Formats: sequence, C-alpha cells, structure tokens
Amino acid sequence: MTIDAITVDNLTRKFGDFTAVDSVTFSVKPGEIFGLLGPNGAGKTTVIRMLTGLLLPTSGGGQVAGADLLTGSEAIKLRIGYMSQLFSLYADLTVEENISFFAGLYGVAGERLEARRAAVLSMADLEGQRRTLTGQLPLGWKQRLALGCAVLHEPGILFLDEPTSGVDPVARRRFWTLIDGLARQGTTVVVSTHYLEEAEYCHRVGLMNRGRLIALDRPAAVRAADTEQLLELVTASRVSNVAGLVATLREAPGVEDAVLFGRRIHLSVHDAGAARTALPPWLGAHGIEVASLEPVAPSLEDAVVSLIRKAGGAVEG
Repeated sequence: MTIDAITVDNLTRKFGDFTAVDSVTFSVKPGEIFGLLGPNGAGKTTVIRMLTGLLLPTSGGGQVAGADLLTGSEAIKLRIGYMSQLFSLYADLTVEENISFFAGLYGVAGERLEARRAAVLSMADLEGQRRTLTGQLPLGWKQRLALGCAVLHEPGILFLDEPTSGVDPVARRRFWTLIDGLARQGTTVVVSTHYLEEAEYCHRVGLMNRGRLIALDRPAAVRAADTEQLLELVTASRVSNVAGLVATLREAPGVEDAVLFGRRIHLSVHDAGAARTALPPWLGAHGIEVASLEPVAPSLEDAVVSLIRKAGGAVEG
C-alpha cells in the first residue's frame, strides 16, 4: 500500500473574521505533480504556506513527508524544497555563491556538496555562469537557479508557489520540462499557477475559489465535467472596444457568460441552436457583424471559468 506524500483533512486558516482557507481536504501521491489553481484571493498561497510549515492551521490538519502540520513544522521544512515566485535568491551573490549558501541552510557539505553543485549547474544549464552575479542573469535563468537551490538537498516533496509569474513562454516550457524530469525521478511536486495551460502538465489539479476546493481531478476530467453549451464568436472586423463587447454580450438574451480568448469570444449559452439564430441579428443591431458563430468543445480554461462562476465568482479586487 502506497503512503501518500501529503494528506490534508479539513484544513482551515482564519485571519481574524476572514476565512482564507475553508475546510480543504485532499491528498497527493508520491511522484505526483499536483496543481493548485484559482484566481487571486482563492487561498492557494495560504494552503502552500501551511503545507510548508510557514503558517499553522486554525483548525483541521494533515501530514507532509510524514510530519504533522500542527506539531512538525520544523521537520517539514527540512524534508521539503520550496520555491516562491520571488525566487529567494541573493542578487549580489554569484550563481555558485547562492548554491553554497542554500547548501549550508540544508546541511549539504563535503563530497555531497560537490556532487549536488555539479548536478544543479547541469540541470539549470548554468555551468558557464558560475561566477556571474545572480542579479545580472535573465529572469528565466534565475528561475532555473532558484529551482536548483530548492532541490539541492534532494527533497522528496517540492513546493512551487507561482514559480513562472513574469517568465516568458519559452522559459516556462523549459521550466516544466525540468519539473517533469524531477517527478519521473520520484519527487512529489505541488505547484500553484495562474497559467491554465500549465495545469495540463499536472497529473491532478485542485481548483480553489474563495478559500474552498471546488474541483479535484485530472485536468481532462475537469474539462469534461463542464456540460455548458459553448459557442465561439469571431467578428467580421476588428472591434475597437473588445472589453465593452464582452460586457455587452453578457447581457445578451440566452448568454450565461462571455470570455475573451485571443481574438475570439467564448459564449456560455442556454441553448446553442437558439443562440446561433438569435445572436447575429442582435449583434447587428449593436453594430457588430458576425463572421462565424460555431459550437466548440470547452477548454480547461472554459471549464475553470464556468466552475468559478457557479461557485460565486472570483473575489473582487
């Protein structure tokens, strides 16, 4: 029987009268990539802070790497790796000096330090940048260095809190290749992200909104669970005020929601057949000519938007 790397049972965290995390329950298996999704204010970072021993739960509990969340926070910190979106690197230290600093924090020394330094430099593709000041590195390189420093001590569980914020798409793809490699070697990875395309790299995802876990499954299963009828709208000419058009469409008869996808707009509707007949003349009356209005299968982003709307919508502000 496989013992879960992480178990969480009714995990709750309050700040005064505000409940940031509300009775969250889930588990993560060894070697699994588990994604925490949700808008700003959903509670993702608060969950990660509790799981990494940085914040005690108000109630509920669980275990991380065999240590209890309520009584074993120091043990948890020694058994995990943690990387925040700020990367926690020292800009005025060189690449090699940053590695040595974090090695000291984790008690990695001697021959093991030599081996782990070489492994980190190789993984991050920074062998030729040993003596470069970290502050002078491009953002994607800093990201890889921060990941390397987080796994210097070869932790069984790695936490990544929005690690790709502000990083370009090419660097994000390369970063996820490294994450996949770590998971294949047995590392359990918990990652929070705003980028829903990254959720497709996860084995399972937990979608949070307003402190609650509102979906928990494989990305494909979350996508398939969205039973709303969806139409994709393409206008015949460029619209000067796309945000205004989206807001107008939300008031259109038969439309549940309208969301911008690049230059296209996805419409959640009550009845796709009726909407395809009624919307073109309605839009024409508002000065918008329709080039196409066709049914589409929901993407993961469509499903997430739908689930969040049904769960009361994202927190404003």
